[in-house]
Amino acid sequence: PLSPAAVVGAGLGGSASAYFLQQHFGPQVQLDVYEAAGVGGRLATVTVNKQQYESRGASIHALSLHMQDFVKILGLKHRREVAGKSAIFSGEHFVLEETDWYLLNLFRLWWHYGISFLRLQMWVEEVMEKFMRIYKYQAHGYAFSSLEELLRSLGGEAFVNMTQRSVAESLLEVGVTQRFVDDVIAAVLRSSYGQSVLVPAFAGAMSLAGAQGSTWAVEGGNKLVCSGLLKLTKANVISATVTGISLHSSEGRALYQVHYESSEGQGSAFYDLVVVTTPLHPSRSNFTFDNFDPPIADLPGAFQPSVTSVVHGYLNSSYFGFPDPKLFPFTSILTTDTPELFFHAMDNICPVNVSAAFRRKQPQEAAVWRVLSPRPLDKPQLKTLFRSYYSVQVAEWPTYPRYDAAKALPPVVLHESLFYLSGVEWVASSMEMTAVAAKNVALLAYNRWHQQLDKIDQKDLMHKVKTEL
Repeated sequence: PLSPAAVVGAGLGGSASAYFLQQHFGPQVQLDVYEAAGVGGRLATVTVNKQQYESRGASIHALSLHMQDFVKILGLKHRREVAGKSAIFSGEHFVLEETDWYLLNLFRLWWHYGISFLRLQMWVEEVMEKFMRIYKYQAHGYAFSSLEELLRSLGGEAFVNMTQRSVAESLLEVGVTQRFVDDVIAAVLRSSYGQSVLVPAFAGAMSLAGAQGSTWAVEGGNKLVCSGLLKLTKANVISATVTGISLHSSEGRALYQVHYESSEGQGSAFYDLVVVTTPLHPSRSNFTFDNFDPPIADLPGAFQPSVTSVVHGYLNSSYFGFPDPKLFPFTSILTTDTPELFFHAMDNICPVNVSAAFRRKQPQEAAVWRVLSPRPLDKPQLKTLFRSYYSVQVAEWPTYPRYDAAKALPPVVLHESLFYLSGVEWVASSMEMTAVAAKNVALLAYNRWHQQLDKIDQKDLMHKVKTEL
């Protein structure tokens, strides 16, 4: 039997890994989860006027089946939707404005961009439909030892290629116009990844699916999923920074020694199985691996710095061409890829607890806005966006991989029972993608531990799963 297992990181990846490991290996497995900062990772909240707001990782796509499951199992609720309209700003004018009337929106898109809009929808739907096969494979216990194998089983070589070429290239190929790519696609990718239409097609498709589908969030904050899963698995959360892992062997099996630093000083512990869910890129961590032969190589790649400013203040609507603030209709502003624009997107955000009596502030009132930008906003930039403000809270982090199309995807298996979860972000970065990867790692660990090799990297799974039914 598997004795103790360790998970490094208590964000969504870590807490979902702990939950799925326990689900597959059984309740007797002892789980240590190491976390230096705080449970929830990037799913953090900030407090403004005694109310909490999501600072990141805000919306979850309707088809996120693992996230839906977590919410059900934990007895959490979907946050009440508060309607609002979005628009895309070019730095000079709005290139696209949403109205209250859905058909008029469609008509506007149609009028401006013709068949591009339909072609985009068909492209995204086709990708999502194939991606959804993963739930069936996972329900049957199948796992994949690399991200390439996982993608291949869902959509063949075409899916693997989608991690190596840009979303712009793929969309132009299916007949979407350059203008639609520049105005609409660019704005969506800037608001989700803080990057341009050169992000890989697969990551782009996931982000575009979220932009056009219905999305939801967890009442009380998305981070409640993390703390809930860790409680449910009765995991032992250790407040420490993991500094490295060294390999030992015991009775022919690999044994991993996890070295850590906490407020009490340095320590270490031995495990049969370890899942690392924090990024292993040299720029993000100084993790060392000792005694591994061949050595575990440094992972290539860089991260996109991204700044979230939560501002409580009065929007300067005249900057957006509305001299009378009462008439400003939008709660979400996306932007096109224009050199003089210093921010990627801004939203008038609601607190994580939305009561039935909650109403949005009128546009002329002070509201809480979340501004996403590549660099911290300086005073003149804040004054451009806001007439005046009470408070600004800034969170700066290297959030998303800087997607350079030519790279190979990071490995999932670092050693026999040592697994790496965060590499999935190089395929696409979303809460559900992380949950899918966590389930895959748990199944992979289980199948390898029990030598069930017929459950790993199988070809023609669609057929296999059909016959198993």
